[in-house]
Amino acid sequence: MIIATWNVNSISVREPQVVEWIKANRPNVLCIQETKITDDKFPQAAFKQLGYNVEFCGEKTYNGVAIIADQPIECVLRGLPGEGQPQACRFIEAKVGGISVANVYIPNGQAVGSDKYAYKLRWLENLRQHLLNSHKPDERLVVLGDYNIAPEDIDVYNAIETAGTIMVSEEERQALSRIRDWGLTDTYRMHVKEGGNFSWWDYRMMAFRRNMGYRIDHIWATEPVARLSRRAWIDKATRKLERPSDHAPVVIEIADVLN
Repeated sequence: MIIATWNVNSISVREPQVVEWIKANRPNVLCIQETKITDDKFPQAAFKQLGYNVEFCGEKTYNGVAIIADQPIECVLRGLPGEGQPQACRFIEAKVGGISVANVYIPNGQAVGSDKYAYKLRWLENLRQHLLNSHKPDERLVVLGDYNIAPEDIDVYNAIETAGTIMVSEEERQALSRIRDWGLTDTYRMHVKEGGNFSWWDYRMMAFRRNMGYRIDHIWATEPVARLSRRAWIDKATRKLERPSDHAPVVIEIADVLN
């Protein structure tokens, strides 16, 4: 079973790239973020033509998340409980093939100490509370998406240069650690121990060419799923395309949970 996450930075712009990636890789589940489109305009027909089901939660210009799967998508939850209304379209959860799939687009936070940073920390705590209230560590669950946090120093191109800045600050990392400690495993780190492997590169300063990246896109899983994982990788080829997203897909392969 192939599970992937990809911040596409506008499905309107990158629909052809996503369709081609699905054709080439045939994931069982692909979660995308930053669709940046209202639900009435989401190009679901393009994915149905490939034999995929799709559920989405979107808004104009910003945010937006979707689950694309080759199996039925059931028990769909749109919006993170505890966020109140109105809330940004940053969370969608469903059951696919015996696994609960929570697709998250965690706020960026803009700058350490800002109002948006405080919002990010609240959002992370709401996510932790949702796990406490609605899930158990012994169930089959993956929490995947754009976390906008590099968990360790090896997940950034230069730990000294970036220390204390957004996406690597201590408060963010601690908040994310509390979510991990609930009962999640970083499946990519299970298989790839070395640093220098990133999923996001700024469009500026030739960051991709110079590999000035951050590993901020993740697939975390409970033990019943993590122990079935066989391999994990980041598909950097997509970042070389014309008009690419600034993120690359992160992918894991797990043994068929129905076996």
